[in-house]
Amino acid sequence: MSINIWNQPAPRTHYFSLPNEIFSLNLCAGELAIYAYLLYLENRKTHECYPSYRTIGTAVGIHSKNTVKKYVDMLEEKRLISTCPTKILTAHGVRNGNLLYRILPIVLAIQHRDRMAAWRAEAEHERVKANRALLKQQRERTNAMNWRTRLERRSAG
Repeated sequence: MSINIWNQPAPRTHYFSLPNEIFSLNLCAGELAIYAYLLYLENRKTHECYPSYRTIGTAVGIHSKNTVKKYVDMLEEKRLISTCPTKILTAHGVRNGNLLYRILPIVLAIQHRDRMAAWRAEAEHERVKANRALLKQQRERTNAMNWRTRLERRSAG
């Protein structure tokens, strides 16, 4: 008797959801891979996990801990995750542990992206406005110098 595996519903424990909105945040491949891995590891009730940089790097194929740290920092900057250092109590005393990662609601990342886009547009508008004012001042100075030169020539001649 053959078993048709396609008709069998898979257990819910073998999946995790990745929000569709994540693709609108312009994440690079490394950021997306690390974010997906953290979602895979997260506790579904607390939205926390605590893998090491080395564990994350091994899982997503990034061999440098510094590169993993860079991508984690970028995810934190984009408000997709927050991190908190942990301490481990051993027989020899307290030492630093892994970071505790908290997966933040995707809405926060989208709002942050929109605020940053508005801020950049406003800053660009202010820059253009300042440049126009500077050009206007330069033209006025040039015109004033031209008038002085003309007056000097007339009075000398």
